[in-house]
Amino acid sequence: MGAANEYVKLINSYLSDYILVILLVGGGIWFTLFLRGIQFRGIGTGLKMTFGGLFSKKTEAGKGGMSSFQALATAVAAQVGTGNIAGAATAIAVGGPGAIFWMWVSACLGMATIFAEATLAQRFKVVGKDGEVTGGPVYYIREAFKGGAGKFLALLFAVFIIFALGFMGNAVQSNSIAAACNTAFGIPSYIVGIIVALLAVFIFMGGTKRIVQVTETIVPFMAALYILGSLIIVLINFRNIPAMFSSIFVGAFNPDAMVGGALGASVKLAVTKGVARGLFSNEAGMGSTPHAHACAKVDHPAQQGFVAMAGVLIDTFVVLNLTAFVILTTTTREEIVSQGLTAAALSQYAYTSVYGNMGQIFIAICMFFFAFSTIVGWYFFGKANINYLFGPKAVPVYTILVGICVFLGSLAEVDLVWNMADMFNSLMVVPNIISLFALSLVVKKLHDEYYEKKKKGELK
Repeated sequence: MGAANEYVKLINSYLSDYILVILLVGGGIWFTLFLRGIQFRGIGTGLKMTFGGLFSKKTEAGKGGMSSFQALATAVAAQVGTGNIAGAATAIAVGGPGAIFWMWVSACLGMATIFAEATLAQRFKVVGKDGEVTGGPVYYIREAFKGGAGKFLALLFAVFIIFALGFMGNAVQSNSIAAACNTAFGIPSYIVGIIVALLAVFIFMGGTKRIVQVTETIVPFMAALYILGSLIIVLINFRNIPAMFSSIFVGAFNPDAMVGGALGASVKLAVTKGVARGLFSNEAGMGSTPHAHACAKVDHPAQQGFVAMAGVLIDTFVVLNLTAFVILTTTTREEIVSQGLTAAALSQYAYTSVYGNMGQIFIAICMFFFAFSTIVGWYFFGKANINYLFGPKAVPVYTILVGICVFLGSLAEVDLVWNMADMFNSLMVVPNIISLFALSLVVKKLHDEYYEKKKKGELK
């Protein structure tokens, strides 16, 4: 197992340091230019649709579908996970404060990519015999590449996402919940695992309707809780805000000037850790959130593209930023290095610096909501691909297997499982981004069609 883990880590280093940076940044730049800066021109539309939907979220979306807000809530439930607490901390610990700048860059570019993903998911969604609406990369991959090539790439993507999110990813999420609850409350990990697994399976068995009911309730609550708790700390340490921004911008281009060459900081580390952690936080370009956006009931496919961009804004520029701001206004780089702090431990250290022992409890509660909502969202994404590969009859088996993974994941942190989850997450990007490039003209046509219809007053 040790040898296998080292081999997986080697693959991950090439994926994160080279392939992901090239594909994600390249894809973001391409769609930013091709769609004339859609993330800047269209974010206002996306926010209007998002918050307009917040007050009408109970609107019926039809059998087997979702309202636009429910689709966003399901997507954000998956996006806002442990990566917003542990991922930002890891990026800072390894890549320095400058990694946060590159997270911003990747998220900004990712907004253009996710617009393309959500729009294509809407365009090529399908309705089953039971009236259930489904969609995602497997459907637009087959549109991008006809014949055997499309089937093969779709198969690869489906297998990657089932393992990355449904099985290994959800084991990682439950491990984070168990570890946080054990630290804050002393609850044995296996007890936490049983409770989380049973609760998760209960929600899974309720189908799409129960899943969206949970996500549209949890997401606004958990976001508000975390934003308020984090803002209090940042405001208490307001004198450190100028130094914080200085460390981010200087660290992005000249890390040695901030922390000294002995700490091993480099622009490459800042870029790669920022981009990689940004991916696992907002999931733009990964091909996961289109499964939720495909189910939304909208008048035009591009409308859900705008909503999807708002999801990245919420995830990275609000929630993830607050984690970074709390860490950088309460700790120094020297403290992080000398005490060996990283991941959730660094976040807990930052929050306890103001809240004391309540900081651990706060992180444990937020970790539960963040990770549990991600488990629900990732199950839904995996389920769509189980349906694609094996049909509805395989879903009960998948549900049980995910429940088992959630329980087993709570027992112990196994490096191989964590690293394999990262590997499959990265591999998902390859067929997804390739198909997005191939369908660029379709995205552009839908983009132009939306604005033309809006100009004529045919769309809101």
